[in-house]
Amino acid sequence: MTAVASEQDVARLLGRLEALRTEIGRVIVGQHAAVDELLTAFLAGGHALLEGVPGLAKTLMIRTLADAVHLTFRRIQFTPDLMPTDIIGTEVLEEDHATGKRFFKFNRGPLFANIVLADEINRTPPKTQAALLEAMQEAEVTHGGVTYPLDRPFFVLATQNPIEQTGTYPLPEAQLDRFLLYIRIGYPTPEEEQAILARTTGTKRAVAEPVITAEEIVQAQQLAREVLITDALLAWVTRLVRGTRPDDAADAYVREWVRWGAGPRAGQALVLSAKARALLAGRFAVTFDDLRAVAPPVLRHRILVNYRAEAEGITADTVTSHLLRTTPEPRSPLV
Repeated sequence: MTAVASEQDVARLLGRLEALRTEIGRVIVGQHAAVDELLTAFLAGGHALLEGVPGLAKTLMIRTLADAVHLTFRRIQFTPDLMPTDIIGTEVLEEDHATGKRFFKFNRGPLFANIVLADEINRTPPKTQAALLEAMQEAEVTHGGVTYPLDRPFFVLATQNPIEQTGTYPLPEAQLDRFLLYIRIGYPTPEEEQAILARTTGTKRAVAEPVITAEEIVQAQQLAREVLITDALLAWVTRLVRGTRPDDAADAYVREWVRWGAGPRAGQALVLSAKARALLAGRFAVTFDDLRAVAPPVLRHRILVNYRAEAEGITADTVTSHLLRTTPEPRSPLV
């Protein structure tokens, strides 16, 4: 990777990131919060799970992101009959015509791409979902005792429908934890919905143009890790994450409604996401507002409420909101 060496390099990368946001906005109407969270995961080097009812442009948003970057893109339509080999690849028997010898050759599956769209990921059984685990955590795939590295950068961007239960398989906690952010997409405003109608029912179709290269993305990811965060903010992240655990928390609310709290990976995700958010805003230090903004999509899939909470309509977002209100804020004036 070419190191970011000067202010000109940093300014160029920030310009590329802003151009990426602009290109996505040429196709996607509104959904600014969801787009920002998707770009945050992209810049932090993490994977993202997008949830929303049908017709809210989840797949289009991911396709548009793929169109706006110089990266390879593959879409996998997850179905109940999908097998792990359909994702990873399989060995086929081939013959060397010069010698007549036969040998097995590994044919790489669609997982071998920079951006992988796992469309409707919850429609395939857990056995097939698990085919993504090693790739999402280690950026490599093992098949037949041989480990194959994946190209960098590597992103899994998955979608799921929250309202259909028939024929779906909830993602296991280990699978959910591999996603940096769990992004919820809501309905557009009346003005946005009218703009969508005007933009999508005519003869012209907006298409994003590539504005950033793979090398620049890797550079930007490295730059995001260099964004500063104070010890006071790290201490607050630690308190917030530990506060989600009913065994450790003194908070009666958490003990009453939470079955399982977030692990240490949640703290890492909070810090990395906040750094990426700060860089997207052109800042080189994390603020308390950055952490508060990324807390819901980071903790949404890492806090498991109990059955009583589900019956009362208390969700992980409800618990996160409570903790954001009650966790003491950092005292340092530098946050």
